[in-house]
Amino acid sequence: MKKIPLEILGLSSSQSQSGSFALILGEKTGNRRLPIIIGMFEAQSIAIQIEKINPNRPLTHDLFKSFAEHVHVAVLEVLISDLKEGVFYSKIVCSDGASTFELDARPSDAIAIGLRFGVPIFTVESVLSEAGIILSDLDENADEADDDDEDDEDEDDTNEGPAKPAPAPRDPSGQVSLDELTKMLAQALEREDYEKAAKIRDELNKRNG
Repeated sequence: MKKIPLEILGLSSSQSQSGSFALILGEKTGNRRLPIIIGMFEAQSIAIQIEKINPNRPLTHDLFKSFAEHVHVAVLEVLISDLKEGVFYSKIVCSDGASTFELDARPSDAIAIGLRFGVPIFTVESVLSEAGIILSDLDENADEADDDDEDDEDEDDTNEGPAKPAPAPRDPSGQVSLDELTKMLAQALEREDYEKAAKIRDELNKRNG
């Protein structure tokens, strides 16, 4: 199983779900991004570690690290190992010096703990292929969408107030077309609205699956 190294690119707050955040992971050796929706507590724990802030009292992930160090267990890496029905699964790979073992964990918890141990984050091709967003494939679509918007503005510059957006093209089933979904995905990425991008990605995966 080939492991693909990831890096944390950032956190963005959810605009539609109160208390939710999008954790953005990027492929170190490629151009794919992997948005994962996480809770407020996990987002705070990750952000605190990224910013090197020392809380007055240890968080749960700090407690895990202290306990592991006291029983001489080291964390070696974090692996986002699977994606089933839209849910990500991950493992924390550990060692007690004599053997290596894996602990099942939510990706948000695994990454929060991995950051405290300074270990690498990996995923596998099957996860990236299904849930990763390829930026290079969407740049041209984003440019085309921008050009279309500019043309619309030129046509409507005699009207007072903002131009009303045209309704999204729909296929015979009444759904938004695949081409339009791809453009919406490109626009969401350009605005760094990764939560919306993740939802559009999931819809595209359903249609293509």
